[in-house]
Amino acid sequence: MADHAAQRTRLEELRTEALARTETAVAALAELTRDRDEPADDEHDPEGVTLSAEWSRLTGLAEAAQAELRQVEDALSRMDAGTYGRCADCGRPIPAARLTIRPFAQLCVPCAEKAGQ
Repeated sequence: MADHAAQRTRLEELRTEALARTETAVAALAELTRDRDEPADDEHDPEGVTLSAEWSRLTGLAEAAQAELRQVEDALSRMDAGTYGRCADCGRPIPAARLTIRPFAQLCVPCAEKAGQ
């Protein structure tokens, strides 16, 4: 089983990074909302990105960062509950190498393969 102190530190770093990405994307979306309220004809600007395209891009970034943040928070909760590092499906230990690569993994490799993850 992976060293929980090192894993907690890594998860906390990932949480900080995901939170920062979320905040940045949400702030950019708020700015874009203000820009959308101003009359502009960016939809016909051949050299610029349309507001709609930028909205879609920023929304995707925000959703991805929020999803990662939820995964990290869930992993920290499992760590606090004493279930971190155990497969949520079969209960076997998740290999340390898998937790190093994917510190918020909930499934061991065989169960993840069965689940298509």
